[in-house]
Amino acid sequence: MDAAVQSIEGGFADPVFNAQTVFRAVMDAMARPGSVQPLPAFARPPAPLSATAGAIALALCDNDTPLWLDPMLQTSAAIRSWLGFHSGAPLANTPADAHFAFVAMPAEMMALDGFSQGTQDYPDRSTTLILQVGDLVLGTPLLLEGPGIETSAKIAPARMPRHFVEQWKQNTKRFPRGVDIILATADGIACLPRTTRIKTMEA
Repeated sequence: MDAAVQSIEGGFADPVFNAQTVFRAVMDAMARPGSVQPLPAFARPPAPLSATAGAIALALCDNDTPLWLDPMLQTSAAIRSWLGFHSGAPLANTPADAHFAFVAMPAEMMALDGFSQGTQDYPDRSTTLILQVGDLVLGTPLLLEGPGIETSAKIAPARMPRHFVEQWKQNTKRFPRGVDIILATADGIACLPRTTRIKTMEA
């Protein structure tokens, strides 16, 4: 497919309804960490950006929210054009400049503290990471505790970053600063806000 055509096609068929649906799913997943929120394939971005990650980009990003793409996504001119055309969001020069970071290969991702942590006065200026994971059941089981979780919750996202639990413990210690994470699978999302505590479990 011609690159110019590919950058134009694949956006929301119903921009208002689709964006509202995706936004609501993200907010529900953030409010109840570890819960899996289904998300239809509203967007058709160029590979390897997933349909779920693409829909999140179109719902949350605009010309005031710089994006960072991991090396696999960054190498695709089609993805850069598609995101620019449909969201208007500029690409960030560095991970620390990004409001949102899209990661196709979480297992090879840089450390969490390399992204914007926000400030004590403006913790909302931190980066939200969207990690494309294969699923939420076949990885290392994680026990979640904290606000929005009645007792505990469990998810097992596949292909997570190395030493993720240790990195996350440092992330929670930086509160109110720190990053938030959206885990994107082929058919839904789960979220890890910075207030969530994580423990590893024996599989």
